[in-house]
Amino acid sequence: MPLQILRGDIVNMNTDAIVNAANSALQAGGGVCGAIFQAAGHQPLQEACDKIGHCPVGQSVITPGFSLASRHIIHTVGPIWQGGTNREEELLRSCYRSSLELAKQNGLKSVAFPLISSGIYGYPKEQSLRVATEAINEFLLQNDMEVTLVVFDKTAFQLSQKLVDEVHQYIDDHYAEDVKLQESDRMLESYDLCSVEPTMEYQVFHSESMQLEELLDQADETFSQRLIRLIDKKEWSDTSVYKRANVSRQLFSLIRSKPEYQPKKETALAFCVALELDLDDTLDLLASAGFTLSQSKRFDLIIQYYIEKGDYDINLLNQTLFKFDQKLLGV
Repeated sequence: MPLQILRGDIVNMNTDAIVNAANSALQAGGGVCGAIFQAAGHQPLQEACDKIGHCPVGQSVITPGFSLASRHIIHTVGPIWQGGTNREEELLRSCYRSSLELAKQNGLKSVAFPLISSGIYGYPKEQSLRVATEAINEFLLQNDMEVTLVVFDKTAFQLSQKLVDEVHQYIDDHYAEDVKLQESDRMLESYDLCSVEPTMEYQVFHSESMQLEELLDQADETFSQRLIRLIDKKEWSDTSVYKRANVSRQLFSLIRSKPEYQPKKETALAFCVALELDLDDTLDLLASAGFTLSQSKRFDLIIQYYIEKGDYDINLLNQTLFKFDQKLLGV
């Protein structure tokens, strides 16, 4: 997955590089910076930083990872929050952009970031998350790299309370409808089948038969074939679609080359979002992979909420899924 969000400790990431939220003097500090120096080995890392000497705000430098699982540490200096009127967003975007460009220049394929400036530097967490995902996504639209945002705990990850409340309400409303439907089904099952009029029985059977015929007519079109047909219909490039789906080029090549490829549900749904399918077309594409959306699963209801809103921002959707402890869309 080109961009994923994980909860954990960044010093334990086994990526080509982890990013340190550094200070301009490149000295060991507190928070993420202090933890990275301790895990990497304070003396050798400080000596490497001292040779570089200085890093301006918004820029990045690179050192070995020493005792870390990651081979490199990219040190970037985030802005101190001063109310948002002192180029803070511009500088924060530059932190991500310069770090990713530095990783690219060094031939690195995977990088893990903390939420830069969101700790002792005071950058509001909701805004820092938005800037991070936007800056990373802009880079990934033009480059192939595995990027991970690592948050230490839930307090370090904040979404708009209005959005969280709306999703909670949507889940409550639609899950309640599903419960009512299940109760209605149980009531129907309790009826004496002999009391049903023959005409009604025929109508139900005829309707089910028609649905079966339609499904059989489409049974020869696999998920891969249907996906490619939908991409061609949209007249979009393969690259734009798999990047919008938060799927790697390698996986998309596999899907395209193997008509019988069976995706994970979160991968299939990622393409539904990338193609901006409405709910009916989403269900059709999912069905070709053997999946559907359930009214009794929070993951499915969150996806349905975004599709019904016509909001196909996969980064925001994944942030919402993460907030609700669900799997992310993509690989």
